[in-house]
Amino acid sequence: MEDAAGTGARDRDAEGRARNARPRDGLGRPLPYGAPGVERQPEGVVRTPEETVTEAQALLDAGKPFHAHEVFEDAWKSGPEAERTLWRGLAQLAVGLTHAARGNVTGGARLLRRGASAVEEWAAGGGVPRPHGIDVAGLARWAWELAGRVESGAGSVDAGDEAPRLRGTR
Repeated sequence: MEDAAGTGARDRDAEGRARNARPRDGLGRPLPYGAPGVERQPEGVVRTPEETVTEAQALLDAGKPFHAHEVFEDAWKSGPEAERTLWRGLAQLAVGLTHAARGNVTGGARLLRRGASAVEEWAAGGGVPRPHGIDVAGLARWAWELAGRVESGAGSVDAGDEAPRLRGTR
């Protein structure tokens, strides 16, 4: 991997970890060094569930499901153990939408279904149908339906047009 100067050295973050510094597009795909890209979500941010849902919904509405996945991933990693399956499932739904928007039929459908199963499993085990106001049943229906459409030959989808409503209302 070459860095911006073409030296072959790996990009590093402030802590010295390998981290690709190439700009990204709205679906998280790397762009050439120097190209204008979409600002990345900061990693490791601890948010309240309300902040997580609000920020993720704004990113989904903007057609940036890859970035919404990063917000959910922060909640998954920093939230209470009892909610990790929920947040992981939501991250998988966002990544599934990302892959579907990129035209990756197999990966998109698989991750949409995996995320739907995770949020359904969490709701069934916890008995909470709308944790933090999240419409778990509606999200699962959305994901199963979109996975079927993607596999049936719909091709890539528009991430903004297909964005789910986390709380079930538009």
